[in-house]
Amino acid sequence: MTPAELNTFPAPQFWRRVFCGMYEQLVLLGVIALTFLLPNLGLGLLFGVSLPSWLTFLYLYVILGVYFVWYWTKSGQTLAMQTWRIRMISSGGFNLSRRQAIWRYVFGSLWVVPCVVLQWLFELQKWQIIEMLLAVSLFLWPLSIYLHRVSPLLRQGLPDRLGKTRLVELPKSLVTLK
Repeated sequence: MTPAELNTFPAPQFWRRVFCGMYEQLVLLGVIALTFLLPNLGLGLLFGVSLPSWLTFLYLYVILGVYFVWYWTKSGQTLAMQTWRIRMISSGGFNLSRRQAIWRYVFGSLWVVPCVVLQWLFELQKWQIIEMLLAVSLFLWPLSIYLHRVSPLLRQGLPDRLGKTRLVELPKSLVTLK
């Protein structure tokens, strides 16, 4: 498929983004279990050592960044995006460069900032924090597509506008099982 053809596809609608995000979080549970829980559980059981919270956050951020950057530069689609027929392309219709994918990941993770502010303002505890994180990442952050006043077919979320990327919805006829 040529970049010009990819640029003609519409942006995914709000609910497709939400469901893709929900599925992505399920996939990420497996990624985190494999790359984070197993090594840290081993460190804790064998040596009685646990990472400080700031290092844990940084480690998870980097691990998830590697996951997203690798998929976005390789095929433009994570596992969840393949299921929901969504593809990330550069503004010219090509696959993202590594640098562009890293910046898109950074901009895409800005949803954490309002979560930190809300947690601080309302002094949220334990499960309240998890509920707030899910609500912001799954529902409030995708609403940023409605801030894009261009044609509804071209609506992109805040991370895509900042990262100069586009999400496009692929037609069923282009999807092949590998």
